[in-house]
Amino acid sequence: MARVHAQPAGSEVRRRFRLRVRGTVQGVGFRPFVYRLARKMRLSGYVLNDSAGVLIEIEGLEADDFSKELRTQAPPLARIDAIDLLELAPVGDNRFEILDSLAGRSATRIGADAAICEECQQELNDPGSRFFGYPFINCTQCGPRFTITCALPYDRAQTSMASFSMCGACAADYDDPENRRFHAEPIACPDCGPRLSHPVAELAARLEGGAIIALKGVGGFHLLCDARNDAAIDLLRLRKGRDQKPFAVMVRDIPAARQIAELTDAEEELLTSAASPIVLVEALAGELSNRVAPSLRRIGLILAYAPAHFLLFDELDRFSPVCPPALVATSANPGGEPLIADNMDAELRLSAVADLIVTHDRDIIMRADDSVMQVIDGAPAFIRRARGFVPEPIDLGEDGPSVIATGADLKNTLCVTRGREAFLSQHVGGLDNREAIRFQLEAAAHLCSILDVKPEFAACDLHPDFRSVRMAESFGLPVVRVQHHLAHIAAVAAEHRLAGSVLGLALDGYGFGTDGSSWGGEMLAVERHGWRRLGSLMQLPLPGGDRAAREPWRMGVAALQAAGRIDLALSLVPAHCGMAQLTAMFSHGMRSPVTSSLGRLFDAAAAISGTRLVQTYEGQAAMEFEALVRAPRCLPGGYAIKNGVLDFRPLILRLTETGSGAADAAELFHGTLIAGLAAWAAKGSTSLGSQQVALSGGCMTNRVLAAGLAEALRQRGLKPYLPRLAPANDGGVALGQAAYARQVIMNKHASALESPTCA
Repeated sequence: MARVHAQPAGSEVRRRFRLRVRGTVQGVGFRPFVYRLARKMRLSGYVLNDSAGVLIEIEGLEADDFSKELRTQAPPLARIDAIDLLELAPVGDNRFEILDSLAGRSATRIGADAAICEECQQELNDPGSRFFGYPFINCTQCGPRFTITCALPYDRAQTSMASFSMCGACAADYDDPENRRFHAEPIACPDCGPRLSHPVAELAARLEGGAIIALKGVGGFHLLCDARNDAAIDLLRLRKGRDQKPFAVMVRDIPAARQIAELTDAEEELLTSAASPIVLVEALAGELSNRVAPSLRRIGLILAYAPAHFLLFDELDRFSPVCPPALVATSANPGGEPLIADNMDAELRLSAVADLIVTHDRDIIMRADDSVMQVIDGAPAFIRRARGFVPEPIDLGEDGPSVIATGADLKNTLCVTRGREAFLSQHVGGLDNREAIRFQLEAAAHLCSILDVKPEFAACDLHPDFRSVRMAESFGLPVVRVQHHLAHIAAVAAEHRLAGSVLGLALDGYGFGTDGSSWGGEMLAVERHGWRRLGSLMQLPLPGGDRAAREPWRMGVAALQAAGRIDLALSLVPAHCGMAQLTAMFSHGMRSPVTSSLGRLFDAAAAISGTRLVQTYEGQAAMEFEALVRAPRCLPGGYAIKNGVLDFRPLILRLTETGSGAADAAELFHGTLIAGLAAWAAKGSTSLGSQQVALSGGCMTNRVLAAGLAEALRQRGLKPYLPRLAPANDGGVALGQAAYARQVIMNKHASALESPTCA
């Protein structure tokens, strides 16, 4: 317990207030901040953590101004959602105290993991500091939170630091409200804390020699190698079974980043934020191995964010004092399985991938991949939301029932609602293996535990065979099923709190439609608890079903079949050995499933242009096609709109007949696509009587398309809304499921309460 004596009040009026502060206010140095502020303002009273957040009572001459100072001077990692104020009768006490935490059913939350702060960086490099060179230095302004916490309240006993007894020096810091580490739950030093299994100098030497290293970090293991070493990257690709999918690159700081990439101010701000995500940026040619991101102009760049990263780069600088070191830093998840976070698991499953496995003895309670972001239409947007952002909530604007939503089977995330807040889990991944399903169950249990929530309802997709649907059904709760593309649009409407009717363009690769067919380019009208399909892209054949998504050449042939020019298929350059057979099958009247997917239309155009005939990873054709675009332009007459159906067959024929090259095709396709979608949305908006247009689906991660479409809609007087707090791809589906399910449930409840009237 810490105390400070207040000054006598004299003859002026003393007032006393109780403040209930809600938000991210535990584990971020909030109580010592309150203590110091109270002393500065000569106030008496107390502050404590409890299950609802932070409770404060203050008394004194300046008590009226205290809540304003709380908001304007709060610690950098704090997030104040609300301050409830109640005036009390003065009691005349003369000291301010920090009291012990109170338990109870939790209504607060912990913060996300945060990159090392500047003060800790200085101590890390200060030979006079007891934290000099210590890979686990942290304070209330930085360090792990979510990944080491079992349950609330956020106290050391509830974290994986419980087994480490503080030494005298750490205990003194922990108990001193004047210290930056006052109640920093992960506090530790070389005398009492976790340790790396290998010296950092050894890691640097091995990396310099071309080795692949598995390094345990904050949310799991990274696989590291020299980003300028072709042989090391090729070996990593071979061992990991990742033929061409791009790797992220880690550098020490912004000066190093500027030497390998062109950065905008917005991108630098993202890179240096406490969340420290991977950010997609324009790469400078020739600075890194072209094996890092084959056939792409942008790379995923991340700055060092853990103390061990900084120590490693300092050692690598000794080998290369002129050229700043750059490391491939990819998640250690062999075979498409979830990120590895356990020491024994790493030794067992990474021994065939890494030349050296570096562990530490601070357990990771809940694994979390690095978040991935980009700047679209002038603002940040998620591709993957995980470490650094989870479990920060999304405010839904009103209280409602607690729902757990199980998301999609690809890029899976979960969502749990509590009160007016929605908590999206970290990225789980594809639910196509046992480890991923086990991780999904762990993530659900952990999220409910740290929120102290028992969901009342479950929400899921319409697809009858999705594993995520099976999970929702297994909870034994009433289940609300939400169509995939409706969920995409509902997520955008929820985060922007859009009222009234919303026109939605859901543009992606696949979603199970209400008619049982494959949807993916949909125009929807969405209200609070009702929706309807206003139109779609023209359907194309889907030869081979799921194989068509892996083999874009199939969609190239299918698009020509739909355009009535199957005869042009064999003229595609380069041709695929299966084209002749598929062309013959279509010519003989073969019928196949159909799809309205924009993702498959992208595949068709990429194949017809010769950009990509077979994909080695999801979205490869579309990503490489986007990378060719410099200045999109529209083909006059390249699309048609009839009865709500948007038809791009004229564009497909033009791309096939002219054969003007992949770059020209990419620019013509993107420009015409933007113009066609904008004209389509304008018609839908007029019909619906709403200017609000929500844009979502995996195709909205295409920066050229998303930014171009948003601007085209604004030029037509419409109000476009892009996903900002959740991914546009399937990583945001759970949010939409939960938000829409709540509206359905609350509407049914309200209807049940209405009394019938008598005539």
